[in-house]
Amino acid sequence: MDRHKQQIKRDRQDLKRRAVNAQNKSKMRTLIKKVMKDSDSTSVQETYTDAISFIDKMASKNLIHKNNAARKKSKLTIHVNSLSSNKAPKKAVKEEE
Repeated sequence: MDRHKQQIKRDRQDLKRRAVNAQNKSKMRTLIKKVMKDSDSTSVQETYTDAISFIDKMASKNLIHKNNAARKKSKLTIHVNSLSSNKAPKKAVKEEE
């Protein structure tokens, strides 16, 4: 069966795109792991912003679905907020009579 030039070119492009997409997905997973692993609320902010930005980029390029991106960002935000709330002093509760 003959293969047309366009089909050969399309296969070549698909291989390149697949490689780039695999790198980007791997980078996204690594950034998420870095944020989730970090337990210091001050140092986590920089990695958190990088991860959120990269997740948004991947969603805009349709590498992941927008709801998947929202779920990942929510998970990271909950983790970062829990770190900052642990460091904050607890407010005294007044008893009412």
